[in-house]
Amino acid sequence: MPLGFLLHHPVVQAPMAGGASRPELAAAVCEAGGLGFLAGGYKSAEALQEEVRALRALTPQPFGVNLFLPQNPSADPAAVALYGEHLAGEAAWYSTPLGDPNRGGDDEFHAKLTLLVRDPVPMVSFTFGCPTREMLDALREVGTVTAVTVTTPAEAVAAEAAGADVLCVQGVEAGGHQGTHRDDPGQDGAALGLLALLPQVREAVDLPIVAAGGIVRGCQIAAVMAAGADAAQLGTAFLPCPESGAHRLHKKALTDPSFTHTELTRAFAGRPARGLVNRFMREHGPYAPAAYPQVHHLTAGLRRAAAAAGDAQGMALWAGQGHRLVREMPAGDLVRLLVDELHEAWTHPYGTGAREQAGPPGTTPGTTTPVTTTPGAAATAAPADGALG
Repeated sequence: MPLGFLLHHPVVQAPMAGGASRPELAAAVCEAGGLGFLAGGYKSAEALQEEVRALRALTPQPFGVNLFLPQNPSADPAAVALYGEHLAGEAAWYSTPLGDPNRGGDDEFHAKLTLLVRDPVPMVSFTFGCPTREMLDALREVGTVTAVTVTTPAEAVAAEAAGADVLCVQGVEAGGHQGTHRDDPGQDGAALGLLALLPQVREAVDLPIVAAGGIVRGCQIAAVMAAGADAAQLGTAFLPCPESGAHRLHKKALTDPSFTHTELTRAFAGRPARGLVNRFMREHGPYAPAAYPQVHHLTAGLRRAAAAAGDAQGMALWAGQGHRLVREMPAGDLVRLLVDELHEAWTHPYGTGAREQAGPPGTTPGTTTPVTTTPGAAATAAPADGALG
C-alpha cells in the first residue's frame, strides 16, 4: 500500500498551518521513521517552495505537503461586516486595524498545485474538500501519493471515487480546523468522534486510513489501528517540541491549568476549529458567522497583535482534546517514545501490569509482527520496527 513506501512507523506529524509545521519539525519526524508534513496553507507558493527546499536539505527521507482547497464565496457580506463591528473593541485594545475580509479565498491553491506537479514531493494531502480526479491524476503521474482529509463516510466515498490513494480520517477531537468538505452551520455539533467514525469509513471504502483526532500517546495509536486505521496523525502532540514553530505562549497553554478545556469555535476563522477556550473565544464565538476565510483575514492582525503583546487570551490556541497529555521533548525522541508505547500497548493490552497477551498466530507472547499491506489489517498484527506495509 502507498503508506509503506513513506514511513517506517505508523506515526504521521500533522500539517499545522500558521507556522508550527516548520521544516525542522518535519525533518526530525522523518529522520525518526515517521512521516513529517509541511503545511501549505496561509503561505504563498514561493514561500512553500522555499520550505520544501529547506526540508530536502535537512533529510533525504520521504515527507508530505498539505494544501487547502479553495472555498466557495458563500458568506453573507452583511454578517461579516456586522462581526467586524463586533470586533471593534479588540481592534482598539490591541491598537491594530481589522484585516480585509475580501483579500481572496484561493490561498494560491492552483499555483501551489502547479509547483508540486513540476517539482514533485512524495505525498500531498488536501483539506477542506475533495480535489478533482484531474488534480489527483496529475500528482499520481509524477509519482506523488495523494491523501484527502475526510470527516464522514460520505466524504470518504467521494474521495475514493475521485481517485485518492489514502484517506486522513479526522474525528471531532482534533485540534485546529475541522476538515469538512462543506461548511454547513446546521451540522455544527454533529461531527463524529474518531473511534465511532473509523469503523464506518473502513466499511465504506477500501483505502489505507490515517486516523487523526486527539491522539497524543502510543496506546491511542494502538486503539485507532485496532479500529481500522493503518497509521495515526498527531498534531497537538508535536506542538511543544523545540522544532515546532508554535508560539511559546501556545506551547505553555497546552498544560496550563487555567485553560480548562477545548471547544469548537468560529471566532477566529469563521469555520469550526478546536482550541483552548480563552477570553476571545468566549466573548466572540457566539457571534461569529460561517464565513471562511473572510473571518480568518478579519482577525489575523488581532491574533498577531495579541501574540506580540504576550496575551494568550487573544490568540488562537488550537489544540486537540488530548492536550493535557503532551510531552515537551525533541520530535525525534517523541516519535521513538510513541513507538515504544505502541508496542507496549500491543504486548500488554490491559495495562503494564497485566499478563502478556498472545500475539497473532505463529508468534510468541510479547513479540510483534509487521503490519500487513491490507487496508485495515493493522488490527490483526502488531507493528514492528520495520516498514509499515
